[in-house]
Amino acid sequence: MVKAVVVLGSSEIVKGTIHFVQEGDGPTTVTGSVSGLKPGLHGFHIHALGDTTNGCMSTGPHYNPAGKEHGAPEDETRHAGDLGNVTAGEDGVANIHVVDSQIPLTGPNSIIGRAVVVHADPDDLGKGGHELSKTTGNAGGRVACGIIGLQG
Repeated sequence: MVKAVVVLGSSEIVKGTIHFVQEGDGPTTVTGSVSGLKPGLHGFHIHALGDTTNGCMSTGPHYNPAGKEHGAPEDETRHAGDLGNVTAGEDGVANIHVVDSQIPLTGPNSIIGRAVVVHADPDDLGKGGHELSKTTGNAGGRVACGIIGLQG
């Protein structure tokens, strides 16, 4: 079993801790919570770079080793890092539970060292018709991010 963790932070009040667990070659389970969000949907993605030298802006685009268009987590055509949306309640907390087979913790497409980014707005899952729908899901600004690291 391989485990990883990311501590999310920002210049805003958004904070959180996300855990990743993968058994063998199986899917990766993602759990945790994010607080300080406005109520509603927020894009939730793995971004390509583990670089926060310019805050969340330097984490690059969505992690996309197969060179596909943006989509929903259940779509065949999607970026590996497209994990859809998290939903914040009236208290501003989003509880996360995702199981995904495109974000391994080992091997050539490992997400270790890459970034998790929570966005200000909903991800339209590539179906919104906006000019950014097929690249970013038109999910708006980056309100929190952190680098995924191995956990003992």
